[in-house]
Amino acid sequence: MAKQTGAMLAQVRQQTIAELVQKMGNITVNELCARFNVSPATIRNDLRSLESRSVIKRTHGGAISTTKMVYELSTVQKEVRNINEKKAIARAALEFIQEGDAIALDSGTTTFELARLLTNIRNLTVVTNDLQIASWLEQNTSVNILLAGGQVRRNFRCTTGQSALEMLSMLHVDKAFIAVNGVSIKSGLTTPTMDMACIKKQMIDSADKVILLADSSKIGRTAFVTYAPVSVLDVMITDEFADSSFVDSLRSTGVSVICSKIEAGR
Repeated sequence: MAKQTGAMLAQVRQQTIAELVQKMGNITVNELCARFNVSPATIRNDLRSLESRSVIKRTHGGAISTTKMVYELSTVQKEVRNINEKKAIARAALEFIQEGDAIALDSGTTTFELARLLTNIRNLTVVTNDLQIASWLEQNTSVNILLAGGQVRRNFRCTTGQSALEMLSMLHVDKAFIAVNGVSIKSGLTTPTMDMACIKKQMIDSADKVILLADSSKIGRTAFVTYAPVSVLDVMITDEFADSSFVDSLRSTGVSVICSKIEAGR
């Protein structure tokens, strides 16, 4: 147990180091030792681990930022990005939902676009940890809504934590529609924080069918935490601008890939 706790603390420390380097541009080993009250050897191990994942670049005595790492935007910031692509993905995803289904909707702006299309599906149950999705469905549909209660993530309009995980672990859904910050063949499905990674993994584990909703800007990018390999996917829905080599590689693993066409004016 102590070993697992130590590994968990190291992951949390490394995530914070990555965020500090991104914000400051550079940082020294001595500064990090003082901040975390650990030895220079521990910090150097952290930096080696982060560099191996292309999160930072080590320098003599410290580290500098690299643009390869994906950092999490707030929900408000995400809402205005790639909106036409997200709407196209949502329309394609709607085809997988049938009357009487129980589905999980991961927190995200693309899954919210899908939620907005659920007005005419009868006897539908939606499980989500997204406050915005739950609120919109409650006001605009007759969908049966199960909100995974837990700690609210400020600026992200969703819940995380042990109580949310425990609720999700008791449920079984026909399909889970999962969001992502980065996806690649090598690194799998990734997100910037461990708490969100745990929620996403539990949704995947609770579903008969796993459908990834990811616009083309997410392809080939890697965030801090891998929560699943691409092999867990049954379907990936992206947009028409998706990298063709990635699409071919993913299809070769047996995953069905849909490249939804963006409709003018929608």
